[in-house]
Amino acid sequence: MAQQYPVFDIAELVASHPDVMVRPFALYHAEHHKLDVPHRHRFYHLVYFTQGKGHHTIDFDRFPVRPHQLYAMVPGQVHHWAFDEEVDGYVLNFSVSFFQSFLLRPDYIDEFPFFQGVAQQSVVDIPVSLQATLTGLFEEMVELASVVGARNLDRLRVLILKLFLDVTSVQEATTPVPLSYSTTLLRNFRKLVDRHFTELRLPRDYAALLYITPNHLNAVCSDLLGLSAGEVIRNRIALEAKRLLVNPERSIAEIAYMLNFEDNSYFTKFFKKNTGVTPEAFRKSLRTS
Repeated sequence: MAQQYPVFDIAELVASHPDVMVRPFALYHAEHHKLDVPHRHRFYHLVYFTQGKGHHTIDFDRFPVRPHQLYAMVPGQVHHWAFDEEVDGYVLNFSVSFFQSFLLRPDYIDEFPFFQGVAQQSVVDIPVSLQATLTGLFEEMVELASVVGARNLDRLRVLILKLFLDVTSVQEATTPVPLSYSTTLLRNFRKLVDRHFTELRLPRDYAALLYITPNHLNAVCSDLLGLSAGEVIRNRIALEAKRLLVNPERSIAEIAYMLNFEDNSYFTKFFKKNTGVTPEAFRKSLRTS
């Protein structure tokens, strides 16, 4: 019988506290070889590599692993890695609720550029000037996370936020910062698409929810992404289809139904138009890659 596509809760991977874990990556990887196959998490997941090489696949985009590279993933993203030699570094996992009682704005974490759920923004090369700082932060976090206690958890939250702010400064230094209003509008559009892509398929539906015109929404997407609003919606549907196709026990017809397509044929045409291959060919490529 085909294996079920794995989805992991943080409690399955954490020994000391149900909401957060910080560990040396080599130890983590040695204990969880099952994470080498495509899977997704119900928690935030961040890895900072300090040695080794191989590749890491996030939502079907493949990236080379190299030292002083940081990967960040949000709940629901599909990923796996394959290493060519021994690797090390640090891993940080934390639950969706870990910062909610600590921050006035519960969505604050989602505003960091590497936590947008976009694979290309999830990979950050850390410059030499910041490498020692990040290593020091992780070492301090590893020590704090080993002893459970309210004060330690608050110290850990502060260090994690410092880490996120430092990494954001790297991204902002290498990527021009768009106008704040447009950035916020795009972020809200993507959040709405994540929530409603199975039932709302047209840019005008989202423009209405954002209280703007479809032309304005298209202009923002074009300026910041080089894509139309319709492409953003279709890309999100195609991504979810890929995630579902990883599970060999789900039929193409079942996936078409889950994504609210009228029939299997329409879904197949949509998938091929937006990915270049049929669902069957994509699923076959997963078995041979």
